[in-house]
Amino acid sequence: MTETERIAAAIPRLLGWYRENRRSLPWRENATPYAVWVSEIMLQQTRIEAVIPYYRRFMERLPTVEALAGAAEEELMKLWEGLGYYSRARNLQRAARVITERYGGVLPKAAKELRSLPGIGDYTAGAVASIAWGQPEPAVDGNVLRVILRLTARRDDALDVRTRTWAADLLRGSYPSGEDAALLTEGLMELGETVCLPRESARCGACPLAELCLARERGEAAGLPLRSPKKPRRVEERTILLLRCGGRWAVRRREDTGLLAGLWEFPNREGFLTPDQVLSLLRDLGLEPVSVEPRGEARHLFTHVEWRMRGFVVLCANESGPFVWRTAQDLRQGHAIPSAFRFWMGQLDE
Repeated sequence: MTETERIAAAIPRLLGWYRENRRSLPWRENATPYAVWVSEIMLQQTRIEAVIPYYRRFMERLPTVEALAGAAEEELMKLWEGLGYYSRARNLQRAARVITERYGGVLPKAAKELRSLPGIGDYTAGAVASIAWGQPEPAVDGNVLRVILRLTARRDDALDVRTRTWAADLLRGSYPSGEDAALLTEGLMELGETVCLPRESARCGACPLAELCLARERGEAAGLPLRSPKKPRRVEERTILLLRCGGRWAVRRREDTGLLAGLWEFPNREGFLTPDQVLSLLRDLGLEPVSVEPRGEARHLFTHVEWRMRGFVVLCANESGPFVWRTAQDLRQGHAIPSAFRFWMGQLDE
């Protein structure tokens, strides 16, 4: 059996399985192009369980493309607070403005046009085109790629972009259109998320494609897909300064480019500073520190960087420096503070 024949034989089995086993998820209840798009962007690098409350809140506040296009940046960032990868939210809004101006507020049907929008790559374009518009266009993420590589027992590197392109081309040759296109895209995702799990967690006995799976036949399922070794994260040490004056705390905006671009943060410096170094630094900024108290350690993992943090609470006699000063309540309700600073938010006294 050729790879193309194997895929063609798998499709009807997968469609039948998905119709019987699909989970109830909020973006499936009303799979408009906008809903599909927002959910797929949120689901990038983020677990379904974590996304659901964010999705519901986002769609309640910004229910249309036009509402997203016109939202204030601070509101958008606050809605996204805690999801991470904040450039996703900014690209959503950039794309919404293009869709409003160029397409009358309706996402285009063709994957090629979708790919021209900010923040939409091959996977998201395929997901929106097939799920929302019934186009015969595959959407290959890590879960789908794992299904295809096991089904065909291919030993290509799953982290190589060429492998994902190969899988999309293989699927495209047999992809249905209309409702079946949507069901196939979601079915492949569902199978990878719930049954064809990584490594030894694979539930081959529950898989509707077990009889067609070449990796299972060869006893190789747990070892596939192959992945090239990831580079270790770079470790950065940082000192976090919780500066308090009266009932207000100092925060500042990060630069508009780079990690956590444009979000609010507590003042911080690279390296682990001593209390004396903290006092000297703050005096140079025009502040009058009264006391310095160590306030714990925390760690946060980004994709390529690990922050190891130590913090101080510093009581100040004046509000100065390149900061804005807000109450703890104001910070929690009105400012987008990234999850990298979640531990330090918990250290604030009202």
